Amino acid sequence: METLGYLIDGFGVALAPENLMFALMGAFLGTLIGALPGLGPANGVAILIPLAFTLGLKPETALIMLTAVYAGAMYGGRISSILLNIPGDEPAMMTCLDGYPMAQKGKAAEALAISAVASFMGSLIATVGLILLAPILADFALTFGPAEYFALFLLAFATLGGITGKNPMKTVVAACIGLMIATVGIDSTGVQRYTFGVLELFEGVDFIIAIVGLFAISELLFFIEDRAGKGHKTITVNKLKLSWKDIKAIMPTSIRGGVLGFVAGVLPGAGASLGSFISYTLEKKVLGSKGHFGEGDPRGVAAPEAGNNGASSGALVPMLTLGVPGSGTTAVLLALLISLNITPGPLMFTQHADIVWGVIAALLIGNFLLLLLNIPMVGIFVKLLSVPPMFLLPIVTMVAFVGIYSISNTTFDLYFMVAFGVGGYLLRKLEIPLVPVILGLLLGPEMEKNLRHAMDISDGDWTILWGSGLAIGLWAFAIIGLILPYIVGPILRKRMQAKTAASHTTPGD
Repeated sequence: METLGYLIDGFGVALAPENLMFALMGAFLGTLIGALPGLGPANGVAILIPLAFTLGLKPETALIMLTAVYAGAMYGGRISSILLNIPGDEPAMMTCLDGYPMAQKGKAAEALAISAVASFMGSLIATVGLILLAPILADFALTFGPAEYFALFLLAFATLGGITGKNPMKTVVAACIGLMIATVGIDSTGVQRYTFGVLELFEGVDFIIAIVGLFAISELLFFIEDRAGKGHKTITVNKLKLSWKDIKAIMPTSIRGGVLGFVAGVLPGAGASLGSFISYTLEKKVLGSKGHFGEGDPRGVAAPEAGNNGASSGALVPMLTLGVPGSGTTAVLLALLISLNITPGPLMFTQHADIVWGVIAALLIGNFLLLLLNIPMVGIFVKLLSVPPMFLLPIVTMVAFVGIYSISNTTFDLYFMVAFGVGGYLLRKLEIPLVPVILGLLLGPEMEKNLRHAMDISDGDWTILWGSGLAIGLWAFAIIGLILPYIVGPILRKRMQAKTAASHTTPGD
């Protein structure tokens, strides 16, 4: 009953005209960003964070807009998957398997509409799950002491690569780089660390500068190297001929996919990629010979779309309740919260209840906005998809530079952002993921603070770090999370690659 009261208050925040307008704008921009191959939700949110500061948005408005961008990008990733057989991001790979064959059969509009409905169902189920689970998990997290929080942060790092990650050791290296950057500045005892006498480094490295540099600027550098001058496929979409019978046929698939996706999103290190994969795989087994998967079966579009959108909302659960992001995009949202002097975690549900429940209510509203946007306006998104990146990316870069300068009004931050961009470019060339770097930078200070606190109250006794049953459990899960990718990861990746390869060799491609 208390949760219902908070949710009603949240709707009061979400339905404020300003917040509703920015939610709509975020949903539109997110769908566009998701449709562009290579950008994805994490890049989209990172690119638009400076815009939120430039516009001087209130914390709840900024978070609502960027959460809408996140949800919209998950929707948008299906457009290039279905029309071009090029996934907008990794979770959209499974949509290629049946989405592109449907487009080849002249049913592109139907495939896009089915994916929109399935995305809506998956996200709606997961948002309801978020409403029910988040308060329970937040109450449970109040029992955590410094030792438990330290173990929790270790669990976050251990599972960050996920079981679908390419190289778990590179994930560990990336996390260590992030933790090293987090030590720059003046520590809690007043000692300068790695500042080299540079006044701007005394307060440490700004999260937003690092994120925009690592994501937006490195993406621009990759474009200059790889994508300039490349041609575009001609994209055509037929007139939509989707009946209520067709929608009814995909509903069981969407519900199953949404539930599975939510579970995958809540679990540390699983994420949307696993959500889409297991949803597709389960649906294939459930239907058996009744399905025509890989040949343009509508349920083969609905299952992964419901799964990856369910996982995207599920990933908000650990981020809001524990302060530990469940995906790359929620790591970027975590940085936004910290930069707004809001500490995610169990206390956020009491200290900033209006923001938390405003965002959750905005997610519910945003699902309906995205459904209304995605079906009638799909032709507009398709036309925007045809715009060459050589025109889009300079605009993105301009937004990043103006936004960063508006935060501090100093050219040092611009140079620093470019330096992070070059660093991000080099890391990506070495196939070292960027999200663990960001997570190390974000969680490093809190991790150190909890370690110091645990040592203080135990008079330097290290055994306090595994002195409770809860701490031991977290350590055990962290160890499993570190080992599991080496056992299960290669099998899952091999299956996903095999299915994607089969999609790309479809006759007529």
